[in-house]
Amino acid sequence: MEKLKVGILGATGMVGQRFISLLEDHPWFEVVTLAASARSAGKRYEDAVGDNWKMDTPMPERLKDVIVKNVADVADVVADVDFVFSAVNMSKDEIKAIEEEYAKTETPVVSNNSAHRWTPDVPMMVPEINPEHAAIIEDQKKRLGTKYGFIAVKPNCSIQSYAPALAAWKEFEPAEVVVTTYQAISGAGKTFKDWPEMVGNVIPYIGGEEEKSEMEPLRVFGHIENGEIVKAALPVITSQCIRVPVLNGHTAAVFVRFNKKPTKEQLIEKLRSFSGEPQKLSLPSAPKQFIQYLEEDDRPQVTEDVDYERGMGISIGRLREDKVYDFKFVGLSHNTVRGAAGGAVLCAELLRAKGYIAPKSER
Repeated sequence: MEKLKVGILGATGMVGQRFISLLEDHPWFEVVTLAASARSAGKRYEDAVGDNWKMDTPMPERLKDVIVKNVADVADVVADVDFVFSAVNMSKDEIKAIEEEYAKTETPVVSNNSAHRWTPDVPMMVPEINPEHAAIIEDQKKRLGTKYGFIAVKPNCSIQSYAPALAAWKEFEPAEVVVTTYQAISGAGKTFKDWPEMVGNVIPYIGGEEEKSEMEPLRVFGHIENGEIVKAALPVITSQCIRVPVLNGHTAAVFVRFNKKPTKEQLIEKLRSFSGEPQKLSLPSAPKQFIQYLEEDDRPQVTEDVDYERGMGISIGRLREDKVYDFKFVGLSHNTVRGAAGGAVLCAELLRAKGYIAPKSER
């Protein structure tokens, strides 16, 4: 298979850096173009990032001398790429506009941003849960007036630690969910060096996060109707989102009431057997085991489990009956891998496998 040539929009930020680290040596994709804001444009990538490289792995040598392009110079950025990943740091309206501008150049956009998550004909996918939503792309292309260009997005990082469990339990009809997420500082694009006041601290507010945690799973669980994605009616979700002094890893404490009462054993079996299109297609970034269930009382833990399946798997533990709801559990996901760049890479792999993304030479 010919490798697809990839551009990264917002390449200097934390998620852009995570894209670069994940795509190094990727069997299907090759990063050839890096784009960022005007203040980084024209600089070598290494110089543009400076001392703000936030990954554990070193910056790839082959990209250090790449000259960063201005993300606003759309025609220049798309000249040599088959598609782009978007992790730009702009206002929501600016992101919506520029991602559509890229799509209208016949360049597919796979976005980590929230701007298009509620655009009716833009698929928001967790590939194991709702790959069928890719079909809405055909309606989107009609609206945009494109033949190949479109936008696809991944959902908020905070839902990744519990929505997969709810999807695995679909047949038992989860009806009510109460969730509190304990979210890592990298979700704000920061490390402890950038945010020393988070050391030993807890902040009980993350702007806009609770609304995303309550509503985005319903769009993922929804269906296509009349050219748009209609969100599911259930479960009703209420959430609190708290910032905690952890670098990587979002933990969720969850209570669930079901319409059809399962046993604990049934719930655990459904978690362990749950898989989807990425596993069937053996996509390069797909975890072999999407969800692991941990029997120990003190798991999942960030230090033990955040890198499960290279950060692409979900860890669930402490499943037990509850006095008020039916069951409660704790979930954990890697927020910048599965929850951000890695989830977007897996979406792109699915779209490549399904024929939505192809090299320009094949069009």
